[in-house]
Amino acid sequence: MKILTITEPLLAQFRAVRQQTEAICQPLMVEDYVVQPTADVSPPKWHIGHVTWFFETFVLRPYKKDYRVFNEKYPFVFNSYYEAAGARILRTNRGNLSRPSVEDIYKYRAYVDKNMEEWLSETNMTKELHDLVQIGLNHEQQHQELLLTDIKYILGNNPLFPKYKDGIEAPIAEKLTNDWLTVERGNYTIGYQDEGFYYDNEKGIHEVFLPSFQVQDRLVTNGEFIAFIEAKGYQNHEYWLSAGWAWVNKNEISAPMYWYKIENEWYYYKLSGLQKININEPLTHVNFFEADAFARWQGKRLPTEFEWEVACKQHAPIISEVANFSDEGYLHTVSQQNGDNQFYGDVWEWTNSSYLPYPYYKKVDGALGEYNGKFMIDQMVLRGGSCATPRNHIRPTYRNFFPTHSRWQFMGFRLAEYV
Repeated sequence: MKILTITEPLLAQFRAVRQQTEAICQPLMVEDYVVQPTADVSPPKWHIGHVTWFFETFVLRPYKKDYRVFNEKYPFVFNSYYEAAGARILRTNRGNLSRPSVEDIYKYRAYVDKNMEEWLSETNMTKELHDLVQIGLNHEQQHQELLLTDIKYILGNNPLFPKYKDGIEAPIAEKLTNDWLTVERGNYTIGYQDEGFYYDNEKGIHEVFLPSFQVQDRLVTNGEFIAFIEAKGYQNHEYWLSAGWAWVNKNEISAPMYWYKIENEWYYYKLSGLQKININEPLTHVNFFEADAFARWQGKRLPTEFEWEVACKQHAPIISEVANFSDEGYLHTVSQQNGDNQFYGDVWEWTNSSYLPYPYYKKVDGALGEYNGKFMIDQMVLRGGSCATPRNHIRPTYRNFFPTHSRWQFMGFRLAEYV
């Protein structure tokens, strides 16, 4: 069994990721930690407990000698969807728990951190154990993004529109590009092929044939979507898939999430408060139905996930220095900078691909096999990361996935067409 000599860097990574989660929660008031306004949104204190439970359950309990569980009842509260890990509360009930308190959950977190640091410092790290810790770290980074988007939903649906924190002044583009990026017809290799961490849903390297196509060299903007609204796009069934049209009418949708028309001007809620819409910023908080309807209105379409990956690898092989991730601290979309084609950051981009397993996909045994595989139905793939994603968490092959109606995450899109 291969022994790795990378315990100290792994310990540093562990500390950095765990500290970042607490930094995200630092601006919150204690009341903010317990709110669950909808089933998709989890209370911040549940996120804090869940990512701690993950390390306790999958690392410390099986691998740290004489480890004692902090509280035998906590796994029932903080297990998310892992059937193999035991019983759990209903997802919709996470906001009904006044106990454990926020203070107790942070004590739990400190206890697990202490034991993890001891274990990382003492363990002869095999590749298998190293990969397990990396899954835990990347899992926590996913929850950092969920924390930010859930906090935005909690505060953005408060009639007072409270600030999470004062925003950093974001750069504003004087002029956007309006070009297209071409990919020639041919066979292309899809899937993760490099060294380093990846999720199992990125593996299964295979070839796809793509006809010649082109994608927009930037994301669709707020101003372009306002034109769709003013053209009564939400009222015209011709642009909508049947399920999308039913969703629009059932929910009386007439604008993206967090948009408000006040005295004939458009405003949106940001984590820095309610502000006038910047028409040059990338559109966000739209679902697959809205993205698809806009594309049809434009006489275009959404790219497939394979087209997106190939176009990204060809036209943005390296993440731009001006790409807008959570590291920049804007926590909102930023207008196009220096001709950056915005494949990375700002918004997760809807693709026209269902979330399905790649050829040769085989989920791992045990509870961690439930991480991705069992969700491969009734969801669509998104690519590229967002303004709430850590920069070191993303890559061209990363496959995010959500149901077609979801829009509380930072979700947007770019257009595509055949040539």
